[in-house]
Formats: sequence, structure tokens, C-alpha cells
Amino acid sequence: MSAVATCLWFNGQAEEAATFYVSLFPDGRITAVSRYGVGAPFPEGTALMMQFSLAGQHFQALNGGPQYSHSEAISISIGVKNAAEVDHFWDALVADGGQEGRCGWLKDRFGVSWQVVPEGLGTQRCAPCCR
Repeated sequence: MSAVATCLWFNGQAEEAATFYVSLFPDGRITAVSRYGVGAPFPEGTALMMQFSLAGQHFQALNGGPQYSHSEAISISIGVKNAAEVDHFWDALVADGGQEGRCGWLKDRFGVSWQVVPEGLGTQRCAPCCR
């Protein structure tokens, strides 16, 4: 694990989210798992922390409880090369309860915000809705 990793807070969905995210990327992988023991705020054996990597970036998914929720103020940006990659990530991330946004933004079913950014978009003007 690198010295810096993004930590995403979940309320019981950390393992499901991390497993889903790594399934989307060819090199995605779970790198470590720790689990709650007896007397913890979640049932024994529930993932406490999932460490995983996506496209060489390190992340953590923490089952911390209901105190905090995700916000659009933080998003994960995916640079894609072509329409097939846009469709792959977009369709998977909005499936099963995700929400489409404007100009490549979306929320997945866990409430995490993502940007699906086609190569070269930064050099062009963004239309009112790029998708």
C-alpha cells in the first residue's frame, strides 16, 4: 500500500462496494481485508477495512457506520479512451440504483460520485450534457 490512499466510508457495504469496484478494472484487486470481531458495531466477520487498487491507485473502504455519507464534493475520475470504455464504466456504475448526472458525472448505487472522462475532453468545451 502506498503512503497515500483514498478512504471511502460505508455503512456495512464496504466489502460489496470494493468487490464491485475491482470487478470493473482489468487490474483491479483487493489487497487486504480486516474484519470486525465479537462485540463490534457490526456483526462478527463483517469487513472493517477493505484495501484495494484500481488502475494503480490505492483505496480503502471502511465500514464505519451511519454517521457520514458520500458527497459530490469528492469524486473518483476515470479517464477513458473511447466510447466502449465510456459505456463500460457508465453502464456498470449507474446500474442497480446509481444515478446519472451531467457532463460525465454519476453516482453509483453506494452513493459514491464518479466522473467518466473521455480522452481529450479537457481540450474541448463541454456541451450541456456530454453523454
